Amino acid sequence: MQNSRQELDAILTRFKGRHGALIPLLQEVQQLEGYLKKDTLKYVSEQMGVSAAEIFGVATFYSMFRLKPQGKYVIRVCKGTACHVSGANTILNAIRENLKLEGDEDTTEDTLFTVMEVACLGCCSLAPVIMIGDQTYGKLTPEAIPGVLGKFAK
Repeated sequence: MQNSRQELDAILTRFKGRHGALIPLLQEVQQLEGYLKKDTLKYVSEQMGVSAAEIFGVATFYSMFRLKPQGKYVIRVCKGTACHVSGANTILNAIRENLKLEGDEDTTEDTLFTVMEVACLGCCSLAPVIMIGDQTYGKLTPEAIPGVLGKFAK
């Protein structure tokens, strides 16, 4: 923790006094800690003289920022029109069921997987499609999901 605080302080020192640098600052903080923790955002606010509301507003507006830990593997489920009409919801349900995610949970307890719904992956001819990391899986059925996830669970 001490080492992490020193690294955080070094980042804050580099950005202190730079107007319009909140986004790159938060990107570096997220890279350091994996996501934007509440206490870290409060500390950034105090140290940088920027209101917590402004920092939180930026962190929640831009989709690149995460306020919760993210899994090692991010599963992007396409919800575009072609995927939607081809059964994206059944694929999403199969993934959530297979990973034992309940309610609004999106990351597995072991932080191996995080599930995200995205507007479009640009692979309409493969609908329904998901991406895990940079791997694309298309023409999916709910029955195929355990096999796809199994490749990453090893």
